[in-house]
Amino acid sequence: MSEHCDFSVKFWGVRGSISISDPNSIRYGGNTSCLEIRCGERLLIFDAGSGLRYLGNELVGRGEAVDADIFLTHTHYDHICGIPFFKPFFNPQNQFRLQAGHLLPEKNLRGVLCDLMTSPLFPVPLEVFQSKIEFHDFIVGDALHTGSDVVVRTASLNHPDGATGYRIEFGGRSICYLTDTEHVAGELDQTILRLIDGADMVIYDSMFTEEEYANCVGWGHSTWQAGADLCDAAGVPRFVIFHHDPDHDDDFMDGIAEAAEKRRPGTLVAQEGMVLRPGKPVWQDLDIPVSQARTVPAG
Repeated sequence: MSEHCDFSVKFWGVRGSISISDPNSIRYGGNTSCLEIRCGERLLIFDAGSGLRYLGNELVGRGEAVDADIFLTHTHYDHICGIPFFKPFFNPQNQFRLQAGHLLPEKNLRGVLCDLMTSPLFPVPLEVFQSKIEFHDFIVGDALHTGSDVVVRTASLNHPDGATGYRIEFGGRSICYLTDTEHVAGELDQTILRLIDGADMVIYDSMFTEEEYANCVGWGHSTWQAGADLCDAAGVPRFVIFHHDPDHDDDFMDGIAEAAEKRRPGTLVAQEGMVLRPGKPVWQDLDIPVSQARTVPAG
């Protein structure tokens, strides 16, 4: 695939609930949810957790004007806390479209973000941003078009206050992003199955192990085992474990990676800095800093 048709996802934040700074969690990372998806020259950002700050710093370092769509799964704090610290918002040459589908009809996205950046919670208001920012509230289930060659499909997720799952389609390939959702034990979520059917890659909320989940029913999160079952049923070749519990250090995550590899060969555990490209053979699409990579078997 030529460079202008490249389709990739880069992980800037992989942690759930709260960011952590822990020397025992460096390899997998401690920032909360943020993905950079490149569809050729088009930039799509999914979630705006603390990882958004680091993505913003890289974009500023490139010295180019930024035109991007930012899609939020929902507006719980760990998924929007990077917004006030996203440096590209302060450049008047940049333009962004912020989108969410879980708030209607009670609230709207702009109003929620205004509340976030209001004293005494935050010292400066949303109007401090100088770039052109549009706010869009869509109805979950709608298909969103970001140009003629990218389609973003949506579905409702099972999470307190609501959340949206996404399927990004570009160049005949697809990446699904499903975080902050809870399964029902012993059942397959039919809404999710319809969204991910035949997708090339699924990034799924795997905050708990099955053993932990027994004590966390109703918290709005799932397990890597439930994610593997969904990917099996939907014929998905690449399953990516995501939204790691802040109490799971690198050794614990290594254990999950090993167990998941036995359960479903080729499964990956998301790490900050990891870049994946759908549709390539196992391991050949993996790009991650050597300092962060754990030893993995060749596919």
